[in-house]
Amino acid sequence: MKLIQVRKGQFVYYNNELHKVYSVKPLAKKSVHMFRIKDMEQVDCKADEVSLYKPQHLDSFLFFGSRYTLRDDIAPDEGGYILISKPDPDYMDHYSLNEFEKVESVEGKNVVTTRQNTVKFREFFVMEPGEAQGSKDIAYYDKSKVDASQLEADKELIEKIRERDAIRPSIGDVYLNLDDASTAMVVAISSEDVTLGNGDRLTFHELYKADNWNFLYNVVDGEFR
Repeated sequence: MKLIQVRKGQFVYYNNELHKVYSVKPLAKKSVHMFRIKDMEQVDCKADEVSLYKPQHLDSFLFFGSRYTLRDDIAPDEGGYILISKPDPDYMDHYSLNEFEKVESVEGKNVVTTRQNTVKFREFFVMEPGEAQGSKDIAYYDKSKVDASQLEADKELIEKIRERDAIRPSIGDVYLNLDDASTAMVVAISSEDVTLGNGDRLTFHELYKADNWNFLYNVVDGEFR
């Protein structure tokens, strides 16, 4: 019966680390689908393997490699992040529990996010960069079980994420083959493997380090490097 207590958007602890549920599929053997908040790594588990956590004022945690503190006593800034903890969207808005959104503009006590949602001040925490004085670290359920090497790795996490994203291709990326001047588009990505339109299959690292393949542009956004 514990399964019905788990729902999309909840913060939960799994393997001592803070995660967010993005999907619940009751008929699946591992019904709870989550991502680890500190680095967005995805994981599946059973409902009885997680414990619920409700974010609060002055909670501090790692979000995508950077530390933030939740505040309900400061105003949001344009370009900053908010965590929607008490969602009450109007019919034109599209957001739900514990969504991370970036602020595009501040209008009185409301914000308009980059996803064009208008979020009222009572619905969110401001995510203040850094670890505020008096804050509570919630990255781990029990920090005493985390060794020094893991804490040191957390400090270097932002650089690892930047490196990972630098080599991670997207569907629609077009690469130039320097050997024969041909081009090929990324048509499929599965785990760490990339399939090009010419049939070549490489890992992210192989494609990134290849002497003969250079990124050209993406067919969706037209962005050249």
